Amino acid sequence: MSEQVLVKAQLIELKQDLTSELPGGKKLDVQFNPESMKVTFANQVAEPKGGDQKAGTAGRQFVGAGTTKLALTLWFDVTAMTENPLDDVRRLTSQVIYFMTPTKADADPKKLAPPGTRFSWGSFIFDGMVEGLEESLEFFSAAGKPLRASVSVTMSQQKILVADFKGSSGVVPNRPGQRPFTPAPQGGSLQQMAGAAGKGGDWQGIAAANNIEDPLRMSPGALIDLDASVSVGGSVGFGASASASIAPPTIEASASVSLSIN
Repeated sequence: MSEQVLVKAQLIELKQDLTSELPGGKKLDVQFNPESMKVTFANQVAEPKGGDQKAGTAGRQFVGAGTTKLALTLWFDVTAMTENPLDDVRRLTSQVIYFMTPTKADADPKKLAPPGTRFSWGSFIFDGMVEGLEESLEFFSAAGKPLRASVSVTMSQQKILVADFKGSSGVVPNRPGQRPFTPAPQGGSLQQMAGAAGKGGDWQGIAAANNIEDPLRMSPGALIDLDASVSVGGSVGFGASASASIAPPTIEASASVSLSIN
């Protein structure tokens, strides 16, 4: 089985109108992927004049263009660099500050505008403008140079952004070696669980396959494989089968077991 490759988040420079990537623009792989991100949606609401507030009848609200904001924190640490290590973490964080540094506006060269920016991480893509950065420096060297930093980034776009999954249903297909488990309910019994799954007559085999000693008193939340079963005759579910025969102890005892893995 091939190892899963870690996808690194990126900051990508866009055209100022956010329509596409800027040819020859800057691309930056973050050093560490963010631990979490916060997406905020908001509408612009205005209260019209003339509403009778004293009578308790609020005036009608008018909704303008919506806004979507993204907040996340990026970490940088020059002591963790294995190739071409640097002596000051600000040599890394300055590349993030680039994405909020104003440049000449495309519409009017006499004015300045921040570059368009895309934050891309796997299937998560956010296009907007960096409206705020907050850099915290820590872990200084003996020479007084900061070696570690966190950069809080806030991006926004003047519309409500909805994730585009490109027609994918998002359903994860069954994979070899994976089986569904059912959590035991509060106060429920294995007989009830098996009955709800249409396997009420096989609850004893399910109990044996899951090593359940007391099917009437199960721990709430315990994960049960209702597809696993050991029947009274010795057949084993969960991709295996077995048979056994036992003679009276005073005469002879024999047993045979055969396993087949699906």
